[in-house]
Amino acid sequence: MKMIGKYEDIAEILKVLAHPVRLNLVETLITKGPTNVTTMYEKLGMPQSTVSQHLAKLKAAKIVSGTRKGLEIYYEVVDSRTKMIVANII
Repeated sequence: MKMIGKYEDIAEILKVLAHPVRLNLVETLITKGPTNVTTMYEKLGMPQSTVSQHLAKLKAAKIVSGTRKGLEIYYEVVDSRTKMIVANII
C-alpha cells in the first residue's frame, strides 16, 4: 500500500484538471500570470458564476490561490506539479 501513497496527490491533481474548463483556466493563469475573474469569464464566454465554481475547485485542490487587489481577486497557479503537467500536455 505504501507504493500507492505517493501517487495519491498527483491523482487528485489530475482529477481536478480533467475538466476542459478547469484545464483552460489553469493554462490561462500559467500563460498570463495573475488574472481576475472578469478577464477569465470574458475570455471563456461563460457566466461569472461558472468560472467562480471551477476556480473554487482549483482552490480547494490547492492548485490556485487568490490575492485581493481592491475589489478584484487575482488568481494564480501555485502548484509547481500542475505547471509541469500542463506544460507537458498543452
